[in-house]
Formats: sequence, C-alpha cells, structure tokens
Amino acid sequence: MPKPAIKSAAPDFTAPVVGGDYEPGATITLSELKGGPVVLYFYPKDDTPGCTKQACGIRDSWAALKKVARVFGISPDAVRTHEKFIKKHELPFPLIADEDKKIAEAYGVWVEKSLYGRKYMGVERSTFVIDGRGKIAAVFEKVKPEEHVGLLLEALN
Repeated sequence: MPKPAIKSAAPDFTAPVVGGDYEPGATITLSELKGGPVVLYFYPKDDTPGCTKQACGIRDSWAALKKVARVFGISPDAVRTHEKFIKKHELPFPLIADEDKKIAEAYGVWVEKSLYGRKYMGVERSTFVIDGRGKIAAVFEKVKPEEHVGLLLEALN
C-alpha cells in the first residue's frame, strides 16, 4: 500500500498500547485522539541500535515534545517486548504493538527491504504527523535516528 498523502485522512486503527499514561492491557484507537497533533513513528524492532537511538532521542527531548503533540512509537513487536524496551531505556511515551502489521501496511511502511543481497519484509523507519482533525500534516520517510527529533520539533512548531 502507498503511504497516505499529506492532507489525506490518517488511516484509523485500534491496537494494544503500553507505556506513557496507558495501563497494561490498554488499547488505543487513533480516531479518538482528534483535537491535537499526534505523531506516529514507525520503527523496525525494539532494542536494536538505530531504534534505541531514535527512542532515546525522543526520551531526551520529551519535555519539549509532550507540550506540542501526543507521540507514539509503533513496531511489530509484542506488548511484552515493548514493556522491556520501555523499562530498560526509561521511555516516557507509549508504544503500540502492531504484531499483525496491519497498521504498518495501512501507512505503507511494511515494505520489501534488502540486507547483504537478502530480500525480506520489514518496517521502513517513517514518521507521520497528524493534525487535530485527523489529517496527515507531515511525513518523514527513511528517517535517520539522530535527525528525527529535530524534524519533529520543526514540523510541530
């Protein structure tokens, strides 16, 4: 599936969420978050070097980010894996479990990748900023973890 275009409606979903203000066993529905900006950042896997650098960048800029948007990380990892990742790196924001990859598919980030000539399916590191009406306001594709927070703050301010 292609990525949703700027100004188009953000694909809605309901999924398990953990961390931040969410209790264990909670689910989140995107359409219920209307009213303010929402950031969905897709990353390949908990506790890998790039994904950890990206998550810790958000953690380290949390005071500024939480004032301007609700931020959620999304990966195909299970809730229990997210819980370990959150605890290990003291992440203050919630992570969404997309084990069936339906959210990644809806946002066009479940793609064929290649590593050392081997092709496989995986999540393309991408971020979507959604405005208070549920429309896509910005898309950052193939984000470099060290540039992520700067791009986000620029888009949100």
